[in-house]
Amino acid sequence: MDFFSLALTVVGLCLFETISSIDNAIINAEVLSTMGKKARRWFLLWGMLFAVFAVRGLLPWVIVWAFTPGLGPIQSLTATFSSDPAVHAAIESSAPILLIGGGTFLIFLFFHWLFLENKNYGLHFEPFFQKLGVWFYATVSILLCVLIWQALKVDAMMAFGAAVGSSAFFITHGFKQNAENQEAKLMKTGLSDISKIMYLEVIDATFSIDGVLGAFAFTLSVPIILLGNGLGAFVVREVTIRNIEKIKKYLYLKNGAMYSILFLGTIMVMDSFGFEIPQWLAPVITFVVIGFFYLKSKRAIGKAENPALR
Repeated sequence: MDFFSLALTVVGLCLFETISSIDNAIINAEVLSTMGKKARRWFLLWGMLFAVFAVRGLLPWVIVWAFTPGLGPIQSLTATFSSDPAVHAAIESSAPILLIGGGTFLIFLFFHWLFLENKNYGLHFEPFFQKLGVWFYATVSILLCVLIWQALKVDAMMAFGAAVGSSAFFITHGFKQNAENQEAKLMKTGLSDISKIMYLEVIDATFSIDGVLGAFAFTLSVPIILLGNGLGAFVVREVTIRNIEKIKKYLYLKNGAMYSILFLGTIMVMDSFGFEIPQWLAPVITFVVIGFFYLKSKRAIGKAENPALR
């Protein structure tokens, strides 16, 4: 990977991690507002280190290691920088299983948002799909059947990877829903700051899974994922401290994150089936999609502040 490709990938990862973590940042900011200064400083410092190294660093490394059992822990970490042909062969043979699993997870995540989640409507067809929310389960079930059927023609382990991605979605979605429901309890003054910090760490870990799996659409290199997602996590912490009310005004950033997730998931699935996907495509699509919804949000802010523009 040349310097330009590396820089494009890292910036793309950082942007994707930042935008996909907006909901997490809002929860963090609201809970932190009920905590003492010492506890807030502790969470923003040590919680930041935990979020970067223990979650966004450890999780992709464990995933690569789990999907490439022929490699040891150190080889899994440094695989993309290794000159050993056996290491590259192991990564290439296991990559389709990882990619179809992660892609299935992300596509399911998008359809859940499109059909079931409350949202600011950014595109004209979104209200139509939300009215058909009951069709979410039918849609993802049929999609999973198609993916498994096609994967079985290539490799049975790819079919298993798609099933794992589906299971991972429903498991983590359950934890995420519970975390969001527990936010009201965290806002109560009766809970200790330590309890709130521990629960925020759990919420952060749960929300980070989307960004970690989406990162594999950019690269399979764990150090690069750690760098890009780590920078994104740092930006989210800065947003949490200083600009959360301003960020809330950008109504369609979540839409940008979800459409990016759809495209990244599709890229991962196509890549798993052997389609040649350029290295630059994932970050460029992320820039374009998020940029579109950022500008749409800016226009909405302008109209709200200046009625004459409506």
